[in-house]
Amino acid sequence: MNTEIAIEHTFDVEKIRADFPILQREIYGKPLVYLDNAATTQKPQSVIDATSRYYSELNANIHRGVHYLSQKATDEYEGARKRIQRFLNATSEREIIFTRGCTESVNLVAATYGRKFLKEGDEIIISEMEHHSNIVPWQMLAEEKSLKIRVVPIDDRGDLILEEYEKLFNERTKFVAIVHVSNSLGTVNPVKKLVDIAHSHGVPILIDGAQATPHVKVDVRELDADFYTLSGHKVFGPTGVGVLYGKEKFLKEMPPYQGGGDMIKYVSFEKTMYNDLPFKFEAGTPNIAGGIGLAAALDYVDLVGYEVIYQHEHELLSYCTERLLELPEVTLIGTAREKASVAAFVLKDIHPHDVGTFLDREGVAIRAGHHCTQPVMKRFGIPASNRASFAFYNTKSEIDVLVESVKKVIVMFA
Repeated sequence: MNTEIAIEHTFDVEKIRADFPILQREIYGKPLVYLDNAATTQKPQSVIDATSRYYSELNANIHRGVHYLSQKATDEYEGARKRIQRFLNATSEREIIFTRGCTESVNLVAATYGRKFLKEGDEIIISEMEHHSNIVPWQMLAEEKSLKIRVVPIDDRGDLILEEYEKLFNERTKFVAIVHVSNSLGTVNPVKKLVDIAHSHGVPILIDGAQATPHVKVDVRELDADFYTLSGHKVFGPTGVGVLYGKEKFLKEMPPYQGGGDMIKYVSFEKTMYNDLPFKFEAGTPNIAGGIGLAAALDYVDLVGYEVIYQHEHELLSYCTERLLELPEVTLIGTAREKASVAAFVLKDIHPHDVGTFLDREGVAIRAGHHCTQPVMKRFGIPASNRASFAFYNTKSEIDVLVESVKKVIVMFA
């Protein structure tokens, strides 16, 4: 990693960009303008080096071996767990469960807490802006156990309607699962208030943090959510690794998610004794390199600093919004009062897939589609949208390239 980016007082985006090898490449002979960060973020050299070092110097299975490599790999992997604990300010590393990402984290809670503690007639509250991964697992559970799903509506700006959220609670409400930051609108939900309302009714709550952790500092103790999810690849780490944070009091009572090696203390044909936390939920060989790489990514994010990240990304979002609104053919989708780095838009009479395809030939990578939030698309009466999403390594000049490319699309389809 370029250690010269200690930017407590200044922010040099070019020094940041130099730490990300892929940002130096060209697409179709043009400089890459990567604006698809809500789908996955690019990786700094320090993360690439951390995963490569595991395979080249430490590769061995963890927890089971008495030989040197196994012990060193175990130390690094469990060190990564402690790093994540500090990052989220969890009370203990026992509350940090490694998963494949937010999708698996939500499925884990639905399949364990949901199956054990929810019964026929109970209700689960989710919101209209959820990613499919925070809808479908609850629908599957609801179908299996005859539960009811209640949906919090959003307004025309893309803000959650808090009054309607509060109205949904009744004696049958047994669980809440709501996104922290919307991937398709950029809306930052007032999650502390959502948690407090749920707890005032004695209801546990899961917060989907996939889109939050790249942009805002998360303190799970201050937030007081019962479960919180994190995806490594959204926060500049490897794909295929993520985290479920859960309060220890809940995790202790939840049954294992999967059976296999490492999640047991003792196995016989008559009885199996499950392992202690967090290992009870981590069957089989994990993504060891991914966990180590995730820890390196969190180190990098902390080095840059969330205050600087927020300021830079807020400037990018404001600038992009202003530039896009210069074009009368553009309609913005999602104008919430508090937003993270997502600018979603549609062009009159031009399908988003056509826009995305043309921009790709200009070297501009955006997302075109429903973004795994089809209920959001239905709410705004569109089949899909174009989504430009930013990270701290993006620049205003890249936004200029985006806007000029959009102008070319408009002229071409005129």
